[in-house]
Amino acid sequence: MKLALGFLWKMQDKIKLVIFDLDGTLVDAYQAIIKSVNFTLSEMGYPEASRLRIRRAVGWGDKRLLGVFVKEKDIEYALVIYRRHHRLSLKSSIKLLPYANKILRYLTKNGFKIAIASNRPTEFTGIILRRLALKKYFDYVLCADRLAQGKPHPEILLKIIKKLKVRPAEVVYVGDMAIDVKTAQAAGIKPIAISGGSSPLDEIKKARPFRIIKSLAFLKKILPPISA
Repeated sequence: MKLALGFLWKMQDKIKLVIFDLDGTLVDAYQAIIKSVNFTLSEMGYPEASRLRIRRAVGWGDKRLLGVFVKEKDIEYALVIYRRHHRLSLKSSIKLLPYANKILRYLTKNGFKIAIASNRPTEFTGIILRRLALKKYFDYVLCADRLAQGKPHPEILLKIIKKLKVRPAEVVYVGDMAIDVKTAQAAGIKPIAISGGSSPLDEIKKARPFRIIKSLAFLKKILPPISA
């Protein structure tokens, strides 16, 4: 695969705002999620799930994640167990993805506004940002539990765009899943997909993002300084 694959979009407007997904994009929290899911399943008498199956279920919010593994009648109780455990696992089993700090510093230094749009609950997003000392980089953070609908509905991106007073043409959304690509497209902004996250590469390609990159490092090639 090439370092960056381009599809139908053209970068005709200067980008002023970069919105990031969180899990699988800036942060590797898969170990924490896997621990919490399997702890929940064990507590409720369900069989343990494979790492890959859990990884593929991430990105749609906690309720849908657990709904893959437990019966519908058990989801609410599973959420209680999962979230209690996850508050602890997030404090020890997360790490930054390669180049995350560097690209955030680059974007800050070069005049970009930066935001997060995540289907994670606000509480857990806050734990991650504090634990990894990322909060200082972001002009705005919005999570799906503050909205009527999460991704792939475009509301989360449209609210960020409105809050930070930019046009859709001046925004990119960076994520690791096909759902992120579809959310950006629905909001009329350019999607940039990172391979190696929750969605297989073929799923990402089918969604037809503006670019597919292997690492956050390649954002510097796509996003020159605003003053340039």
